[in-house]
Amino acid sequence: MRIAIVGGGIVGLTTALSLAAGGVRPGGLEPGTDNKPQGGGINLLPHAVRELAELGLLEDVRQLGVEIEQLTYRMEDGREVWREPRGSKAGYNWPQIAIHRGRFHQFLLRKVRETLGQDAVRTGCVLNRIEACDTGATLSFDNAAAVDADVAVGADGIHSAVRRQFYPDEGRPLWNGVSLFRSTTRLPRTLFGDEMLWAGHADQKFIAYPIIFYRDRNEVQLNWVCDLRTAEPGSVPREDWNRVVDRAQLVPCYRSWKWNGVDVASIISRSNDVFEFPMVDRDPIPRWSFGRVTLAGDAAHPMYPIGSNGATQGIIDARVLSYHLATASDPALALKRYEEARLEPTRNIVLGNRAQGPDRILEIARQRAADPHVDIEWAIPFAERAEIAAAYKRLAGFSPEALNAQASHSVPRAANGTAKPS
Repeated sequence: MRIAIVGGGIVGLTTALSLAAGGVRPGGLEPGTDNKPQGGGINLLPHAVRELAELGLLEDVRQLGVEIEQLTYRMEDGREVWREPRGSKAGYNWPQIAIHRGRFHQFLLRKVRETLGQDAVRTGCVLNRIEACDTGATLSFDNAAAVDADVAVGADGIHSAVRRQFYPDEGRPLWNGVSLFRSTTRLPRTLFGDEMLWAGHADQKFIAYPIIFYRDRNEVQLNWVCDLRTAEPGSVPREDWNRVVDRAQLVPCYRSWKWNGVDVASIISRSNDVFEFPMVDRDPIPRWSFGRVTLAGDAAHPMYPIGSNGATQGIIDARVLSYHLATASDPALALKRYEEARLEPTRNIVLGNRAQGPDRILEIARQRAADPHVDIEWAIPFAERAEIAAAYKRLAGFSPEALNAQASHSVPRAANGTAKPS
């Protein structure tokens, strides 16, 4: 079966590796990027790490990133709202790993080339059009030869050219008026351990977690994000994903944010380049598959970066899609089963993230305990806080008990080594 994957990011590369592991060799990977390392940090939640472990990648990913053991929510004055263990400490069979997006992407790219050959990834291809039918797809490019495929997968991100073929009137992504400013700062590990920090509220937030551990110096590279409301919802976003801004404009906003050895203004002032981009998503769509063409990752369900689910859900897409392509009796049935499994759950996460997802606990604290003398336990009883955290895990598919008991997405093999149809 010839499968063309449009998009050479995390989802496209994971799809290629998953297909190969299931005995389906992709015929071509057609990214529209130059494959240079990009971006800051991402969190790979246990349900994504499980999928990477089943591809045999866990130990490599562990070495590249930092295992996160705790999540803490704080108000801007430092009062603790919620604390919970994460990853293996929370009872999962797999860790949660924070990692530099660029390092992770380059690692996956190297693995794809090792597995499928150096020519498996074609760079610089700009998709012009896809002709989809019941028996295959033809992909036309502005600067490369056309490709015929039995199945085409659009894993080309929030500005997906594949999605645009089927939803031409959708327009630009939707902005909620919040701008994200992100960078990294190198710090002693004693100042920031293996934890995620979420502080503030919907209009002004500070998020931080380590993504690289320099063992020789006992230092970490801290990934941080400042969320600031800079416009009204519905305004036209500035979508230059590499727009460098002056860090000095952020420092005054966080001058008073100091607690437990964490000095937010100091972290910002000592950072590497700061990049700004808008918090955007798209409305859920009613279907992903058209003939032998389907969508995955941000091309299918772009969501706000709340709850650390963007890359995680894309990795799960890749694994579920690959499983069904390897085990279904024909590609049409495979795409039907994939969409049935993934469309509704990711739709619910997109909508849940618009409602602040697990960060909703900070909004409740802002409403009930704005006075610094108000006791958090009195304002938000423990049971209420625990249920907010647990509800989001159920929504996003990573309740510890359910995930640990979930069936594998690895392809079962027959005695002759071929995939067993289902």
